[in-house]
Amino acid sequence: MRLVTYRDGDSVHLGALRGDQVIALDSVAPDLLSLISAGQQALEQAQKAAESGVARPVSSVQLMAPIPRPRTNIVCLGMNYVAHAIESDRARGREPKLPEFPVFFSKPVLAVCGPDDGVPLDPAVTSQLDYEVELAFIFAKNAKNVKRAAALSYVFGYTIINDVSARDLQNRHMQFFKGKSLDNSCPMGPCVVTADEIPDPTKLGLRLRLNGETRQDSSVSDLIFDIPTIIEYLTLGQTIEAGTIISTGTPSGVGMGRTPPEYMKAGDVMEAEIDQIGILRNAVVAG
Repeated sequence: MRLVTYRDGDSVHLGALRGDQVIALDSVAPDLLSLISAGQQALEQAQKAAESGVARPVSSVQLMAPIPRPRTNIVCLGMNYVAHAIESDRARGREPKLPEFPVFFSKPVLAVCGPDDGVPLDPAVTSQLDYEVELAFIFAKNAKNVKRAAALSYVFGYTIINDVSARDLQNRHMQFFKGKSLDNSCPMGPCVVTADEIPDPTKLGLRLRLNGETRQDSSVSDLIFDIPTIIEYLTLGQTIEAGTIISTGTPSGVGMGRTPPEYMKAGDVMEAEIDQIGILRNAVVAG
């Protein structure tokens, strides 16, 4: 099932996509977080509603981030593709070295925006705005000390995140958080595809186009730490709540890694695409 959050006039609804149409799921849950918290029975009710409900063209509504206001910060993985880890170290003048353990950081809930929302570029804030296409997954239930073998049973579904990054702030503050926390620096969507439809996420291809030019093109199979490993490390001694969003890292091809580096400007259009999920399109706007 492909789940969305959409705005229709002044009201916001949970819905399911069926081709180019959307079916309201208001009778099942008011929003996606509530649906996740309600468990498997609610998900089955949503499936029935999606099959029998009245459909309308998705073009008649405005898609939002599937979870417009997450409960907690989005947990992200840094340097989780081999080629990107190498290009990141080289861009900073360091000898390339792959991480021995997952590198976790977070993006704040207020950074989240949806499909077609503008990503502001304020020259007084940053001159090095960069793109990062990433596969994200969402926890289906509370998790602690999860073993790798059982990890995928904790995944509710998958979506796309564009981990927009201000590289100058990232380098200036010598950590990830500030440079990845600007308003609208976390585009998400266009939908969440439930885990039953993607039994093996390693088979997914992901890519990012900037103004129609392919800049990133890779496969989830190239992750250094795959999703079961991420879950095992993240939940070790730590409770992760249902609905928490995890963004798994970006492949090579970011602007920072080009020679010379190429950063975005107002008017640029990013298209983050992942197989079986869709395309997340956002423009850079003067902020």
